[in-house]
Amino acid sequence: MGAAGNAIELEAAGRTVRLSNPDKVYFPERGLTKRHVAEYYLAVADGVLRALRDRPTTLERYPDGVEGESFFQKRAPKNLPDWIPTAHIAFPSGRTADEICPTEPAAVLWAANLGCLTFHPWPVRRADTDRPDELRIDLDPQPGTDYHHAVAAAHQLRALLEELGLRGWPKTSGGRGLHVFVPIEPRWTFTEVRRCAITLGRELERRMPGKVTTAWWKEERGERIFVDYNQTARDRTIASAYSVRPRPHAPVSAPLRWDEVDDAEPQDFDILTMPARFAELGDVHADMEDHAFTLDAVLELASRDEHDHGLGDMPYPPDYPKMPGEPKRVQPSRAKPTE
Repeated sequence: MGAAGNAIELEAAGRTVRLSNPDKVYFPERGLTKRHVAEYYLAVADGVLRALRDRPTTLERYPDGVEGESFFQKRAPKNLPDWIPTAHIAFPSGRTADEICPTEPAAVLWAANLGCLTFHPWPVRRADTDRPDELRIDLDPQPGTDYHHAVAAAHQLRALLEELGLRGWPKTSGGRGLHVFVPIEPRWTFTEVRRCAITLGRELERRMPGKVTTAWWKEERGERIFVDYNQTARDRTIASAYSVRPRPHAPVSAPLRWDEVDDAEPQDFDILTMPARFAELGDVHADMEDHAFTLDAVLELASRDEHDHGLGDMPYPPDYPKMPGEPKRVQPSRAKPTE
């Protein structure tokens, strides 16, 4: 490797990408550099591109490594190469932006050169940015719980999905959690897809009392796995499969087969170990591309919840405009008692 100032060129699927300052240290605890990150993304190019292809993507950038400042870049930068397309997206506020939509591995390297560690793709494709083609369920361990509690919830979720004619693909979050993605037909709005995530979360709560929660307010969650249904709200995203996460040991969000979920240890998947796994197994989620399920059965369950149990909408994140049918967005311990 040359001195820190020397740029190098990497080739990805026939396109050359310049990597400036390849020896800049990004993960000081392990001495991992920008070049390590770029070479990691080259090694898993087919997998990360499968997760990002044609999706408007927010870049989580750490230009000075994980111990430096970071920011989320939603708008495509001015110096965007003409071979990286963009898509026009609308935020909940009504404002709009053009976000990059990777269509080839070189786009991932180009972003890595800007210090992008984590890719946050929208659950839509650029052909229709208002109709999600993925239902994403985020199983988020709360304090006092860990990955293995998330695994128990994931198995229940898998059984529930199967009952509803759906199939999910699991991956580690890169932390203690699990994500389960379901490819769907792009027929429903963000609001409808979010309603499905809420409904699945509520059914998991019923099947695993005391172990799973959909409670939006942290004070109500307890030591349970939180089904973060708001990750399906418009402009909320989940780290893509194969994304590097900004933690000291450079972990990655690792796609898993269901038969691996129990024995997996999330910290074992990082930018140094994942390339060998990928070389051996390829992208274990590659077949997601071959499926697009319908949400009719989940929406039917949602209607039953509403009709039989009076269970309607749940609070949105604090930065959202008030949504139709949304309950009061007040922390329970601060709510004024009704007269």
